[in-house]
Amino acid sequence: MSTQPDLLYSEEEEALRSAVRDLLADHCDAPGVIARTESDAPHDLAAWKALADGMGLAGLLVPEDKGGQGATHREVAVVLEELGRAVAPVPYLTSAVVATEALLATDADDLLAELASGRRIGALAVALNIAPGGAYKVVRHEDGALHGELTAVADAAVADVLLVPADDGGLYAVDAADATLVPQVSLDLTRPLATVRLDGAPGRLLGDAEPAVRRALRSAAGLLASEQLGLADWALTETVRYLKERKQFNRPVGGFQALKHRLAQLWLEVVNLRAAARNAADALATGDDVELSVAVAQAYAAPVAVHAAEEALQLHAGIGMTWEHPIHLYLKRAKADSIAYGTAAAHRAAVAELVDLQAP
Repeated sequence: MSTQPDLLYSEEEEALRSAVRDLLADHCDAPGVIARTESDAPHDLAAWKALADGMGLAGLLVPEDKGGQGATHREVAVVLEELGRAVAPVPYLTSAVVATEALLATDADDLLAELASGRRIGALAVALNIAPGGAYKVVRHEDGALHGELTAVADAAVADVLLVPADDGGLYAVDAADATLVPQVSLDLTRPLATVRLDGAPGRLLGDAEPAVRRALRSAAGLLASEQLGLADWALTETVRYLKERKQFNRPVGGFQALKHRLAQLWLEVVNLRAAARNAADALATGDDVELSVAVAQAYAAPVAVHAAEEALQLHAGIGMTWEHPIHLYLKRAKADSIAYGTAAAHRAAVAELVDLQAP
């Protein structure tokens, strides 16, 4: 029996939000993130260590008896909202959500505990654009070794262990040192992609790949909506603040009726996105209507996040076009997120199928 979803934030979730926001204010200020994207090491491993080791947030989805915090997807969603607000270059979504969810579908409790503690970073070797239930590329398993190439693997560059699906249906753990990682050009410089090449790499069989990958991508898609919410909310808040300060004809630009209408429309979109994202997080936490809630959230999230970033760029005018202002980071993340774990169109098609809505 389906229960009414809880879309509100609890006191504990708001306290968690405050703590994460304070930590990111210290570690992931905009100039610092921009400087990292221009370097050879875009990931902020100090921020990751503070989140994973200092606050224990890498293990939120892992039960306490397996070395984690025993929390739910609702708390993870709050963390991802704040990471989206800061476009933080940390492998939280890829390791603490995607790789962790894949491991939760196997019996690899030792590896799960290592990811939960933040001692190791994991990455599922499936392309970032694959939707839940979609076909993914596999490598060849032969005589106990893995051979092949997988492209567009997010955050593989900082992973210690790669979770690799093979043609025998198994999911294998591969030490990143045994793989060749080739960086790929990515629009979003805060979430780098890489090609993973395996040339006879040894792999440890963890379990069946199909249910593990499906579970991982479903959670990823549902919780990505919270990251997109944080991004969109930042764009709206910063744009409103700027338009109150920026003056033209001796009055604040934000007082002009046309801009008020644009901001009001954007506010409505962000509020609706918050409801969809919270519903997806609550569904993942409770197990109620998960497939539909995730598909609805992702069908709505990408267009709103991209629109919010585009409006922020346009309404900040000349300053918004500069490299020094962080808006370009948000627009690039929003555009990259719009194809991550399935496009909005793919999720709309999934919604139609789930509710038996026939195409015209």
